[in-house]
Amino acid sequence: MMGRCLSVQSSNPTELKFQTLNGIQHLAESRRFKAWFLDQFGVLHDGKQPYPGAISALEKLATFGAKMVIISNSSRRASTTLEKLRSLGFDPSLFIGAIMSGELTHQYLQTREDAWFASIGRSCIHMTWSDRGAISLKGLGLEVVENVEEADFILAHGTEALGLSSGAAIPMNLDELEKILDRCATKKIPMVVANPDFVTVEARALRVMPGTLAATYEKLAVK
Repeated sequence: MMGRCLSVQSSNPTELKFQTLNGIQHLAESRRFKAWFLDQFGVLHDGKQPYPGAISALEKLATFGAKMVIISNSSRRASTTLEKLRSLGFDPSLFIGAIMSGELTHQYLQTREDAWFASIGRSCIHMTWSDRGAISLKGLGLEVVENVEEADFILAHGTEALGLSSGAAIPMNLDELEKILDRCATKKIPMVVANPDFVTVEARALRVMPGTLAATYEKLAVK
């Protein structure tokens, strides 16, 4: 459990004291913290393989009774994330759950209990992934359209492709997707972003995320 981290300790809630630690072993052994919220990309793995020592560190954390939860801005669902971790060598039973931006997006679109989500309609322009694997909209009751004039809103899961009504996707670069956003901005339709990150790490490189599309759309909407 090597690596440097910061611990915040203070008996006065208005005063913060930071302590630099050479790893998390001391925190784990103290058993002071029952719940551990862990990011995944750039923390546990790089999207392609686990970081050295990450798997053994979590296994050791579990021996101290740590309840671990994955938290991530990933646009994918929780079950998909846990399966991805399994494929990278992590034991999914180490985690009591996963809180994903993509999972929350799916639930809001499915239940429509929130007034804003209830108001945005059912026809969407779907920006998704291609090489990274498209994201299914099954069970959401949405109609994917390619014509901006037919769309009620934009749904951004990825930055590599435009979803089709057939469930397939056409690979597109950022410039092509931004041209579609420009037409959407003229129509002033809302946008749902399943991953607010601008970039993420992938095998020591940075990959553009849907948050970048959201920032572009925000600028287009006010021009």
